[in-house]
This record gives sequence, C-alpha cells and structure tokens, in this order.
Amino acid sequence: MKYAIRRRILRTNPLPKGKDSTAATKTTNAVDERALLNPEQAAAILDWIRRRPRGGKRLHAFFATLYRCGPRPEETVAMLIHTATPEVGKQWTDTGEIREQRDMKGRAEGGTRTVPRHRALTRILRQHIADEQLQPGDLLLQGETGGILAGAVIRRAWRSARKAVLSPHVFDSPTGRRVYDTRNTRLTKWLNDGIPPAQVAGWAGNSVAVLLSSYARCISGQLRDLKQRILARGDLPDLPETG
Repeated sequence: MKYAIRRRILRTNPLPKGKDSTAATKTTNAVDERALLNPEQAAAILDWIRRRPRGGKRLHAFFATLYRCGPRPEETVAMLIHTATPEVGKQWTDTGEIREQRDMKGRAEGGTRTVPRHRALTRILRQHIADEQLQPGDLLLQGETGGILAGAVIRRAWRSARKAVLSPHVFDSPTGRRVYDTRNTRLTKWLNDGIPPAQVAGWAGNSVAVLLSSYARCISGQLRDLKQRILARGDLPDLPETG
C-alpha cells in the first residue's frame, strides 16, 4: 500500500489502522502437548494398523519406525535414512516424480545421522525384511508396487486407525491427529526421560535451539528430581559451631 501511495496510484492507505503490511506475523513452532500420544494410545493404534488386511504389516513397520526412532516421515520412506524424499508433487520436481530425493533436512550434502533403535523395532524390521524378501539396495519400507510408500496411503491408514481405537472425543481432539505427531511424541519422551537436549537434537536432526523452542512446553515430570539434586548438593559447606 505504501508503494502504491508513493506511485500516486492510491491517495491513502485503505487498510485499517494496525494492519500495516510491514508488521511481522507472529508464528510459533512450539509443539502442542495435547497432540502427543500416551503409550496406551500409541500401542493400540500400531496394533490396529498391524492387523489391517491390506498392507497392514508393511505400514506397521513404517509407523513403528516413526514411533520408536523419531525420524521425519520423509526420511522414513527413504530408509536407511541416508536421504529424504518429501512429497512435493510432480509439477515441482525435476524428474516428474511425486517425491524428489534430497539430503536430510539441516544436513550437509551426503550427511547422515545415527538414531537409537529399540530392540522391539529390530524384531519388527527383521520380520518385515523376511516377509517382503527384501534385498540389499531395496527400499526398506515400500509401497504395494515396490516404489516409495505414498503419503496419501500413510495418512489414510493413520486416520482410520485413530478413528477405530480412540474414543470419539479423543479422535476429534489434537491427540495424534498428524502422522508427524508420532515423531513429536518420541522426541518429547526422550527429553522427559532426562536425555540431554544436545543428544536428542543430534538424534532428531535439529539444532538444540530449535529443539528447545519446539518442545519446551512438553517437558514435564522432572521438577521433583531436579529439586532433590539441588538440595543434595547444597550451597555452602557446614560451618563449625562457635562457643
């Protein structure tokens, strides 16, 4: 509007006061703690997906990886997590494919990262490899035709599982509404388990600053332990009594 006024296209700014276009829009990347899954909810959803008649075991391996390791969904479909393949649409890729292969978010070209893997997930993935008869060089988590697991299939299966196992009022709530909430749940659990933020950030592929700004409101349950540590150390040594 100011530009239009300078060019004599407009005489005055028609926007209401306080609607200055130069004002920065306030946004937040903080994770909503209401979206996090508790262990019982996560277990029920994963079990329902596992028993799904069409592609259930394959999708179970995908969601179990998200929940146990906390990678991003686009990294998970590109396991072994050396590259990420975000779904961006054919018109935006150089190859005409729906997904475009990229290096991991926030990492240098060819960069990798190590994440912890629970032994329960090891059993799931080993069984998945045997069932699918996968060979070295194959995608670990494939779609029905052997290609990239489609985002639409992932989201549809997740929504169906939530609707099947959650009560109606929980289903309508933010709890686990997005597939990405499985990652947020895992990262929050690591932080609440007392794992240092620098280590969690390394596993998550985030900076410490981004991690804390995103998950600070979700960290809880450590106050009593922290108070005990402060009291146990004390501030000053005991002084001798004077007569």
